[in-house]
Amino acid sequence: MQQKKILGIGSALVDFLAQIPDENILKEMNLPKGSMTYVDIPTALEISKMMYDRYGCQRASGGSAANTMSGLGRLGIKAGFLSKVGNDEVGQFFERQMTESRVEPFMLKSDTPSGRAMTFVTPDCERTFATCLGAAIELSPADIQPELFEGWNLLYVEGYLVANPTMLRKAIETAKDKGLKIAIDLASYNVVEESRDFLMELVENYVDIVFSNEKEAFALTGMEPEAALHFIAERCDIAVVKVGAKGAFVQHGDQVVVIDPMQANVVDTTGAGDMWAAGFLAGLVQNRDLKTCGKMGTLLASNIIEVVGAKMDEARWEKIHSAIASL
Repeated sequence: MQQKKILGIGSALVDFLAQIPDENILKEMNLPKGSMTYVDIPTALEISKMMYDRYGCQRASGGSAANTMSGLGRLGIKAGFLSKVGNDEVGQFFERQMTESRVEPFMLKSDTPSGRAMTFVTPDCERTFATCLGAAIELSPADIQPELFEGWNLLYVEGYLVANPTMLRKAIETAKDKGLKIAIDLASYNVVEESRDFLMELVENYVDIVFSNEKEAFALTGMEPEAALHFIAERCDIAVVKVGAKGAFVQHGDQVVVIDPMQANVVDTTGAGDMWAAGFLAGLVQNRDLKTCGKMGTLLASNIIEVVGAKMDEARWEKIHSAIASL
């Protein structure tokens, strides 16, 4: 049987990541701790320079859906990623890193600078984002053509794309018309709060799989995790609500699966949700049962939080492959 293929659409961002000594730096920049805040290009360039000058910082390809596609690629799943980048070194860096992760990049080009996400990790390992979408926000409905979805089985989109609602709707509707399943990660509680009605309408009418954490699920439903799980599952095929160190809940129809957490030495939670989705979807396209899919998601998430940033080295990926083989 031919392996199923997953296409991701999201913001092509390069992560600039710095570990900071305390939360006061976030207050200086008016960044609510644990959230994602959009900033303009001049502000992004200023923050990037400050990060380098004060703390030094790592750089890696990022963006929520791009991270998930990278995880899928490293697991041997056929994955692609569609977005827009600038005609600049940052965009070239992004495309190169996606290819190295075994993801097929479909990068449209713009004269606007490439997007970047400045990520601040506080001593409690929580991350706070200042995001400049740059060229990524210019992905337009006109760029979404039916032929893009030929040969793909599932479309994965990040909730952050509600910043570009017309394009997001066109992508989901076009993919659905071409017979693809639709998966969405709700991305961030403040994004859900600002676009709750739009997201709910997408879930009720188009989406097959919803990934959320407890804050995002609450922002969408006003309910605690288990009640939110049931509410979302009544409106789609598979609902996931992650509850941090307590694990996760998955529901399909009347079946509810509890996914136990895995022990980890937490260094940085960047990319945890993205990798959870990658592990789960990899299991799903390989026809694993929901419990195993959830274990695969937890395995990837528990590994990514042991490193700084949303990228893992070869040795860690080898360990992950061995662990998956024994599930």
